[in-house]
Amino acid sequence: IAKMEEYEINGQAQRVCVHRKGATRAFPAGHPELPEKYRQVGQPVLIPGDMGRYSFVLVGAQGSMEQSFGSCCHGAGRRQSRTTAKKSMSSKDLLNQLDARGVTVRVHSKNLLTEEAPQAYKDAQQVVNVVHNAGLAKLVARLKPVIVVKG
Repeated sequence: IAKMEEYEINGQAQRVCVHRKGATRAFPAGHPELPEKYRQVGQPVLIPGDMGRYSFVLVGAQGSMEQSFGSCCHGAGRRQSRTTAKKSMSSKDLLNQLDARGVTVRVHSKNLLTEEAPQAYKDAQQVVNVVHNAGLAKLVARLKPVIVVKG
């Protein structure tokens, strides 16, 4: 969804249309467009991990306004296609790997499981480190996967 928002560009306030494809708002605390419940802390930014690694909760930071039109990524992205991921590991091996990490899996079809294997995705921790260090959003919490439901 595209939204009309105001940003300083080359020293001048301008109203621009911002379309966040693959991104989410990361407005800092105090931003006037934030809902009241987030105004004192900043826009929540969720960066999900894969089924075997951490997901993250962050809040928008001032750097996002200066560097990325108040935006931040909302995921790490794939490293492998679904087809390649399916061929890289058996569902039994993946279930054993997740079980060893303490992750319980409920899946309708085991054929669907391997296309979402952890190695098919970039490591969200690395993405969060970049986002945090760049000042786009501030890390609040790290969430460990405990149960995975795949339909």
